[in-house]
Amino acid sequence: MSSVPAYAPVPLTGPATANFSIAAVIFALFVLAACVSAERKDVTQGFDEVAHASYVAEIQHQGNVWPALDRMRLLDPRTFLFTDQANYLNHPSEYYALLALLGPHLEGHPRALLADRLIDVALAALGFAALLGLALAARMQRYEFYAYAVPLACIPVLVPLAGAVNNDNLAFLGGALAMLGAWQRLSTGRDRWLALALFGVVVAGWAKLTGLLLTAAMVSGVLVYLLWRRRLTWIWVLAALLVFVLAAAPYFEFILRYGSPTPETPAQLALLKDGARVAGWADLPRKSFPAYVIYFVVAFVAEWMPTLAPRSLLNYAMLAIPVAALICAFAGIALSLRRLWRGKEGALDIVLLSGTAAIAATFAIHVVYSYGRYAATGWLMDAYPRYYLPLAAIMPLAGLSLAAAIESPRWRGALLGFLIAGPIAFRLLGAPLG
Repeated sequence: MSSVPAYAPVPLTGPATANFSIAAVIFALFVLAACVSAERKDVTQGFDEVAHASYVAEIQHQGNVWPALDRMRLLDPRTFLFTDQANYLNHPSEYYALLALLGPHLEGHPRALLADRLIDVALAALGFAALLGLALAARMQRYEFYAYAVPLACIPVLVPLAGAVNNDNLAFLGGALAMLGAWQRLSTGRDRWLALALFGVVVAGWAKLTGLLLTAAMVSGVLVYLLWRRRLTWIWVLAALLVFVLAAAPYFEFILRYGSPTPETPAQLALLKDGARVAGWADLPRKSFPAYVIYFVVAFVAEWMPTLAPRSLLNYAMLAIPVAALICAFAGIALSLRRLWRGKEGALDIVLLSGTAAIAATFAIHVVYSYGRYAATGWLMDAYPRYYLPLAAIMPLAGLSLAAAIESPRWRGALLGFLIAGPIAFRLLGAPLG
């Protein structure tokens, strides 16, 4: 089978040795920062870590890897002893069973949480390494590599999330494997990379539903393209369908047990209603769906740098950076679509377009689902960008798609400079200090 060129129309390839050294430094800094975060983070601050740790402890306590969601309890964050308060999580149990197996006994042992956090650091680090591996395989030039790797390393929630017990880390790993496998299958034509992509779908799907939606849709787009270009045998299509069923198995089980792939347990409904009441949202007039969509998009951009502290004028001004990066991404997506239309597409374009379609579809489902919860309870905190971490590399790839179309060295350099410096500036100035 003929391979698809990685870039079009401007070659961005460079020496692998230099990029590997840069990647090693960035990777080491990421792991170090995640380990420091794991050591210092307050378990009660952010990412529902008490609930996730309680899920792990519940499996260890019961000796059952499929506990009833409506009977799980929360740990006391100080003593790590079970309370009478119900756990509100409604995710598949596979991630939690993995930590229950690999990690120490949590019930009654608060200090044992660090071991589980370090397991999460390892999961996130493997995912980050896979995304860096994609860039190394593409043999990008140095500044293109920076424009790809720096935005990933500067994702505001990635390091603190990596140092916390949270199933988003497993979803991130699965998405990274799916992207690496898809890229390499397109670039090399070797089917073993498609097997890696499908494995990534299972990993992300068993972590959480958004992981399944994002990775399965992205890989499906790549499969459709390969079939269209007659670069895929039907045996692989059948294998992919079987893998998708396997990846979705936890949600079929949820439908059988609870009637929904996203079970609404009494504890979760109580959390939404009580949270909306405390925040003062419950009694406010409900927004129309178009008004809610606008609110959701604005909140989504703001939550790229989540903070509980009041933002300053400078912090708000810094939001112009991700907005500008998003505009550049849309331009890059349009250019990749034009290359596909003209038959000049490369691996970059196919992965980018497939990932964009997956994000758009998942985002639409996310908004509709969130609006239903808002209409029922008044809850307004569902616009979490971290749900899209499985396809986090799509944004920097879109920037590279735009850069590849710019022939002027001056303008291409200016764009790459923004793509490199912008995330650093936003990471430093986008949220209140302290």
